[in-house]
Amino acid sequence: MTVTTDFAVEKHSDHTGAKIGMWLFLFTELLLFGGVFILYSVYRYKYAQDFHIAAFELNKVMGAVNTIILLTSSLTMALSIGALQRSNRKLANIFLVSTILLAVLFLVNKYFEWSAKIDHGIYPGSKLMESSFNYGENLFFGLYYSMTGLHGVHVIVGIVILTVMLYIINKEPGSVYVIEPKRAKELEGSRIMIGNDADSNPQDIALIDDTVRRVEISVRHYNTEKTFDRSNITKLENSGLYWHLVDIIWIFLFPLFYLIT
Repeated sequence: MTVTTDFAVEKHSDHTGAKIGMWLFLFTELLLFGGVFILYSVYRYKYAQDFHIAAFELNKVMGAVNTIILLTSSLTMALSIGALQRSNRKLANIFLVSTILLAVLFLVNKYFEWSAKIDHGIYPGSKLMESSFNYGENLFFGLYYSMTGLHGVHVIVGIVILTVMLYIINKEPGSVYVIEPKRAKELEGSRIMIGNDADSNPQDIALIDDTVRRVEISVRHYNTEKTFDRSNITKLENSGLYWHLVDIIWIFLFPLFYLIT
């Protein structure tokens, strides 16, 4: 038996708690990258000359292009959140898709940059690195691939999160509640009481008897600020916080590897 109805539902959401939880998660991410940055600093101090020489092997133009791409993606992410806050879902979609495409472009650019280095034999463990590069230079490229690779993983995770958010803010609001056979048997003789809208009195929809083995209630919520949009704004804001963290990490990686020579 399936019962479908449309009515306004006040859904409980702890928006403040969700944001605090997101900030705590971001703090753990900062601890992770902070430890890696400290490791880089120690080795750079110890092998300053080797790091100085190795840095000239990197393509500063491609690094700068990737920096511009991520900074632009932070802008489109913020614009997407602002558009959803103004209930302009179409504009929010445009900016969110733009952010995702810019993230993919960043990865494509990074792929070509890595490929060029690997094709020239510049990667840890290669014969060229072992025969022609000093120990400090090997450490530099080991850290380069490890740190930019870890950042790339976070970019991929960000793309997945933003893609999921694109689906969430565009899906029709609703919920499906299912009572399985065992529970349906326990409810024998009960009535399903449900209203057609928020202001109406409950109505008897159906009587559960011994012939009922499964009850499925499909509920469609109105797209109101208190129920649907506010929850999505919080989710998009938290997704934006994660994406801004990804951008900030690159802002530190770019000068450490490409500019400080």
